[in-house]
Amino acid sequence: MELNTSFLIRTFFLAFKGVPAALFITGTALLLSAVPSFFMALARIYRIRFFSSAVRLYISFIRGTPMMVRILLVYSLLPSFINMLLKACHSSYNVFDLPPMIYAVTAFTLHNTAGMAELLRAAILTVSREQMDASSALGFNKMQAFRYVILPQAAVSAVPNLCNLTVDLFKETSLAFLMTVKDITAIAKIEAAYGYNYIEAYLDIFFIYIIVCSAIQLIFLVVERRLCTNR
Repeated sequence: MELNTSFLIRTFFLAFKGVPAALFITGTALLLSAVPSFFMALARIYRIRFFSSAVRLYISFIRGTPMMVRILLVYSLLPSFINMLLKACHSSYNVFDLPPMIYAVTAFTLHNTAGMAELLRAAILTVSREQMDASSALGFNKMQAFRYVILPQAAVSAVPNLCNLTVDLFKETSLAFLMTVKDITAIAKIEAAYGYNYIEAYLDIFFIYIIVCSAIQLIFLVVERRLCTNR
């Protein structure tokens, strides 16, 4: 078997142009899921009635269903559902004209919210109850204690798991091509289709994800070291 090296090199740089799209989906999903996942984590920690059970059910649903199936459901059912609501409101807006990136961000945000909620819950629980008692002794109310004492310590514990979550999320964006988003995988597969150079295309995808995921891990390592230094 001989590899088409010229195709390999050319497609590598073409597919690398899909990195910004994958990073955009990853970063946007992380930002949009941060606030709801934080309150979901608090609901589970303090066992808020009804809300805690709803959060547990949502997390179980996300864990128990394949990412690919959820992507296809969001991409096929969500536009139809929104279109039905718009028709009920007598709106003439064509929801099917929305760019696929919106549905990609929606699907990955719904997916990431469950994982981040569990991550934040675990990080907050690493801080002992004595820290809250000590804060009260210093005159802090619960809100101040949570903000200035609990959260900074929980953040240090959360960074390694947040790194894993971010890397996994970035890798899962390779499924965004199912929604016709021109990401790394989509560009490489389109190029490969012309001459059936799929082995070279998959090698390009392989190396690009290794490079970007290594860079993400390096960034989180620097952040973690700085947080540990500032404690």
